[in-house]
Amino acid sequence: MTAPQFPNGLSDIAGRYDAILCDVWGVIHNGRRAFDEACNALASFRQDGGRVCLITNAPVPKAQVVSYFEPMGVRADAFDDCVSSGDVCREELSRRRDQKIWRMGVDSSWDRDKHLYQGLGLDFTGPQHADLLLCIGLRDQANDAPEDYREELMPGIERGLPMLCANPDKQVRVGNRLIWCAGALAEIYEEMGGQVIYPGKPHAAIYNVALSRLEALAGAPLSRGRILCVGDSPSTDVRGASRQGFDSLYVGTGLKEHGADFETEVVDLLASYAEQATYAMTGLRW
Repeated sequence: MTAPQFPNGLSDIAGRYDAILCDVWGVIHNGRRAFDEACNALASFRQDGGRVCLITNAPVPKAQVVSYFEPMGVRADAFDDCVSSGDVCREELSRRRDQKIWRMGVDSSWDRDKHLYQGLGLDFTGPQHADLLLCIGLRDQANDAPEDYREELMPGIERGLPMLCANPDKQVRVGNRLIWCAGALAEIYEEMGGQVIYPGKPHAAIYNVALSRLEALAGAPLSRGRILCVGDSPSTDVRGASRQGFDSLYVGTGLKEHGADFETEVVDLLASYAEQATYAMTGLRW
């Protein structure tokens, strides 16, 4: 497996790309504050004529994702558009309006709320009468563990319900803490023999939406060889880029805390996922 290149900054490689698909959590902010260098780098890329579409597994529509940027200090000129797993999930739910939906993981927190399905006129019910399990996340991110839900998931397995996983991420960093996401429950559901529908990374649907938005902005088709995906997760960002034929830049500001020997650690980390990134940096910077 070939080791990634280690550029000093995005400016070293920016001329090779017309557009960037950039992850949000762990790359441009940590759920509490913006990473200024990362935001500045994306703004500089755009100033040089590049396009930036943020691409996130957040289980809410774009409007909710973007609404939290200003309070955290994310620059408005750091991106052209944003597509979320929530956007693609809503599209899937809109095609299932005639079905009964069993919700799992609904609470009042900002990242898992009614915006995901508001206005779709869905029919919600319990597991015994449902056609689909909508998994938004764990009810209590701070105290629950994914294994706590194994017995609760059993009715879905017994009835053969497909699960729509609103957020394929297994964990996300909020400040200095890692919290569990819906993808961890989806993993258990698949282990138990269930079928899972993934609207987010690393699966194709979210990339297709992001690419269509970028091409609408550009007014022309974009070459996949001229698109760079930036992210902090080997299993979603790097893997998703590889599956779609895009180059990838791994950054070490998210899920994994790196030590002094960043290059060796990254090579080992990617190998543990059997993934290969084109580039790696300790953090996104110009």
